[in-house]
Amino acid sequence: MKLCASCIRCLVDRQEERVRDKGKEEDRDAYMRQVARIIGESAPEDSAPVLVERINEVYRQYFGPVTDYDEIKKEFNDLMLSLEPDIRSVMEAGKDPLHTAFVFARAANYIDFGMAGQVEKETLFQLLEKAAGDSMDEKVYEEMLSDLGKARKMIYVTDNCGEVVCDKLAVEELKKRFPGLDITVMVRGEAALNDATIEDAIQTGLDKAARITDNGCGVAGTPLDYVGADARRLLEEADVIVAKGQGNFETMHGCGLNIYYSFLCKCDWFRKRFGMEKNKGMFVRERSS
Repeated sequence: MKLCASCIRCLVDRQEERVRDKGKEEDRDAYMRQVARIIGESAPEDSAPVLVERINEVYRQYFGPVTDYDEIKKEFNDLMLSLEPDIRSVMEAGKDPLHTAFVFARAANYIDFGMAGQVEKETLFQLLEKAAGDSMDEKVYEEMLSDLGKARKMIYVTDNCGEVVCDKLAVEELKKRFPGLDITVMVRGEAALNDATIEDAIQTGLDKAARITDNGCGVAGTPLDYVGADARRLLEEADVIVAKGQGNFETMHGCGLNIYYSFLCKCDWFRKRFGMEKNKGMFVRERSS
């Protein structure tokens, strides 16, 4: 997804807020000039998550390590694991457990410290409670089921910690519905905000549900030009890809692969782009979005 004026404004505002209370004034000024330079020198096809990774390199030079989310990730993984039995019960009571798993996994996409800054547990609980009666674009959902019925290989690209508990349930249901389907779950290759990595997959038991691989990079998304060679090969060989979260949409949209995106609209651009209220869910296909 190409960087637009709204994304540029958001990038600058977030970086200014990020360093407002950091270091000396001259360091903050110099840092913001570097932020402006990185944005100004970016290529039209560069997405916001890619630029943030470049900006982080400059941040380390001026202010040291970026925020460590390890403890927060463990906290939200444990929180979602504690809710897993209740979510399973709702799935089992419904007519289509796979559909229900997908809407729960989409609701859990709220656990995003990059967009929200803070994640309110009460809001998360409300979104999960509403998810039980939520729906997806049924036409797109049926297209995905049809594609999966003919597919040999599928990649499920995760987004956030905690959310991966619901992703695990979705993958389990996919394997029940399509027992001959070869499913690989892809997580981030390096720490990127509170995005899920191999460690989160192990903590939540996602590694017991499917084969896990990482994308070979630390961008908060899955840009094909930045991921590792093995990850790119897996993505290009997949018949169907499910990609979670705004960051994956930003970095993958327009690549031409058969991708189904599932996310909550959390920022102004996404809300305007899809005509949705804040934290409303979307399920869209690459070839029609």
